[in-house]
Amino acid sequence: MVANERSGMTGDLGFASHGGVDQVAPLGNGLEALFVSRSGAVMITGWIDDRSDPVDCVNVLGAGWSVRFDGASLGRFRRQDLEGAAQRRSAYPYGYFDLHFADGPIAMTAECRVEVRLRSGAAMSAVVPVRDCDAEELRDVALTYLAGAQYFGDPVVTAISCLERGMGDHIVSLNNHVVSQLTAQPYVQRFGQPGGPLAGSIVVCLYGKPEFLFLQLALYAGLPGMAAYEFIFVSNSPELAERLLDEARICQTIYSMVSTVVILPGNAGFSAANNAAAVVARSSRLVFLNPDVFPRDMDWAQRHTALVADLPPDQTRLFGAPLYYDNGSLMHGGMYFDMDQGVDVVDRKTMAWRLMRVQHYGKGAPPQDRTYLRPRPVPAVTGAFISVEARWFETLEGFSTDYVFGHYEDADLCLRSLDLGFPAYLQDIKMWHLEGKGSTRLPLHEGGSLVNRWLFSSRWGQYCSPALLGPQPSLSAVRQPAPLDPDEPLTSPPARAQDDAPNIGRMLSGRRSPATTGGAQ
Repeated sequence: MVANERSGMTGDLGFASHGGVDQVAPLGNGLEALFVSRSGAVMITGWIDDRSDPVDCVNVLGAGWSVRFDGASLGRFRRQDLEGAAQRRSAYPYGYFDLHFADGPIAMTAECRVEVRLRSGAAMSAVVPVRDCDAEELRDVALTYLAGAQYFGDPVVTAISCLERGMGDHIVSLNNHVVSQLTAQPYVQRFGQPGGPLAGSIVVCLYGKPEFLFLQLALYAGLPGMAAYEFIFVSNSPELAERLLDEARICQTIYSMVSTVVILPGNAGFSAANNAAAVVARSSRLVFLNPDVFPRDMDWAQRHTALVADLPPDQTRLFGAPLYYDNGSLMHGGMYFDMDQGVDVVDRKTMAWRLMRVQHYGKGAPPQDRTYLRPRPVPAVTGAFISVEARWFETLEGFSTDYVFGHYEDADLCLRSLDLGFPAYLQDIKMWHLEGKGSTRLPLHEGGSLVNRWLFSSRWGQYCSPALLGPQPSLSAVRQPAPLDPDEPLTSPPARAQDDAPNIGRMLSGRRSPATTGGAQ
């Protein structure tokens, strides 16, 4: 058999050929890794030559629990090493992996019995070693496999097809389990006290790069109107805690910047980290800011405060701003949605898939082009800069933690606001965005992006088709809200003092948006 270098674990289940259909000697099969988490999630990966007799199911039998992996739901992928062993270059996905949840509580053991059944009724089983891992590790392993596998045909479409067959829902469930653990008890430390009422709380999510805390506080300090704002830095990298706390203290001493540092014990992702930070905010306005976003308009804070105070509430409830690349060209002037069509190949048959894509208005436009800068409602704005009323953020139940790490949670938030009758706006407050500089990206994050695109397409595909697709969507097609009374609260949260945490409630556990479809057509 062929061992998988990623796991170093093998378990030969000993299949022989069935029926002599194929002239090439069959390879047999092997389970290369069995990952088990006490969260109840189980992942298998291996290979099988089932060209003449397809897999019906793979059963994992533990001590008082079991998991059934349906053969049709297995994620299948290419194994070039096995193609060589078979002495042919057949376009057949010998490799497989899948993630599922057990039918009951996991009792951890060193070994489990794994049984493979074929459609003919043939079955073989073996006792294989268990790799005991926590939920966060298992999530990251599954995402790395998803992104790193070789597929026949379009790798994005094929990976998303694997997610649609069941694996996607299980990865989302496992991620939410991880998120609930990582956000249950964050460490919070404040530096400095506001000198008066706050106009806004600037929330910055950090991952892997601590230097942006000092850089942002230094570059924002002393700008007109900044005294009315606090910074909240929330870190998904617990190993950076000491440096972040030290530099926040130093910056408070040097620049008199009011800040709070929130440390999470692992990478909960953009959504959950920002939700956790929103809980400790001390103002009625939240400004979500990427660590690599800096003011292009030096009076941005002053203008932001004036916009919120002077414009109609429906134009400031949730809004974004123009963002510029470091070469001066426009990076973001609002976002809209388009639909891509891809083709998946299964059993030598093609299947068309429609996948949503987020586009930025005016991306790459010269800085003097004001076409995309005018204040207006847009389908969505980027999470690199989102200003939102705290009560409205509560009403929307925050960013959905169903999205893994980051990508699409900003568009999801904006569509939920639009669904309630309040589209996102673009307001002309110009910022620099050094896109991609503020975090470290690993293969598992690419797997998270695949999950997120599948989830966003499934959740919002029908809702956006066709009226909300393309650069000229019909935002008026959504239901209109009741007339606004600026003195009436959007929800009915309990009254809170300046230092009280917002009543965000379910925000940390995420929210599933209205069920829609957008997969295979």
